[in-house]
Amino acid sequence: MNRTRPLLLIASLAMMLVSCKKAPAPAPAPAPAAAAPGAATPGAPGAPGAPAAIKPMPAEIPAVLARVNGEAIERWEFDNAVKRIEARAGGPVPPEKRDEVLRGVLDQLVAYHLLAQESRARKIAIADQDVDARLVEIRKSFPSEDAFKQGIAAQGLTPDHLRDQARTSLEVAKVIDVEVTPKVTVQDAEVSTFYQQNLERFKQGDSVHASHILFGVPQDASPEQKNEAKAKAQAALKEVRGGADFATLARAQSQDQGSAPRGGDLGFFPKGQMNPQFEDAAFKLKAGAISPVVETPFGFHIIKVHERRGPRTAPLTEVAAQIKDFLTQGQREQKLEQFVEQVKAKGKVEILV
Repeated sequence: MNRTRPLLLIASLAMMLVSCKKAPAPAPAPAPAAAAPGAATPGAPGAPGAPAAIKPMPAEIPAVLARVNGEAIERWEFDNAVKRIEARAGGPVPPEKRDEVLRGVLDQLVAYHLLAQESRARKIAIADQDVDARLVEIRKSFPSEDAFKQGIAAQGLTPDHLRDQARTSLEVAKVIDVEVTPKVTVQDAEVSTFYQQNLERFKQGDSVHASHILFGVPQDASPEQKNEAKAKAQAALKEVRGGADFATLARAQSQDQGSAPRGGDLGFFPKGQMNPQFEDAAFKLKAGAISPVVETPFGFHIIKVHERRGPRTAPLTEVAAQIKDFLTQGQREQKLEQFVEQVKAKGKVEILV
């Protein structure tokens, strides 16, 4: 039975299960999320068969949900994966989707365990220092030790759980790099064909090219923390308006790790992509103008608009890299799913719910 189980989640679980924090700032547009040309849509005319009914999940999730070659998938691990999905979705799983989502999570964890076991069977070494480095990386994403402990506790994790997941994520990533990554290739002709067949997807409305400097605040920030971040933003704005170079200041002070190395540059983005407060401020600015301090759930921003652009169809030269990334990811998912099925065929999976 093939439920909603995009195997992209397997790869992202390797990151998701060791990440307890959202990205702190808006980001440029992702690659276009379109189905590959000719792909069948489940349930659509011509699709091979109707989807099978989803088995209900028990109201009370047991301590062990499944065994993969004798290795237990425990409730803490399952609960953590569900909490991460809910955090990204911004709310709890809707009751009418509960069985579908929870079964999908369990499927993904089965695949995740299969890949980790395959990595160990191939004796792909994971050094303790690599695990330690991953844990240090996670710890650095929190402003304090207390925030770190609260963050992992909120995800239902203990430090030991986190270490286990860090090691397992590295095992999964390495076996994917060995078995799947070398088989993924996308040619320029495929990129061009996708572009020509999906021109509607590259039509853009009004957009702006902007940079920003972010002074972030935690989601549970105290009034004192907010006031401190706002004061820093106001001081930086005074420097910019006094003649300081915006890009230099962004590199030195912005807490958006994605854009700070680029001088705060976010590239072009259309309406509907950014946080509403951020977008509203950016689209009110003329080219070359700098905003006052703008507050969003991520913190306090100073925004500079470099250029405004009217509606158009983005040229292939501009979107080719995004299309290639999208097609590469689609091919990667397909080959990863095939690999998981191969590993699964030689193992024993017991679903206990």
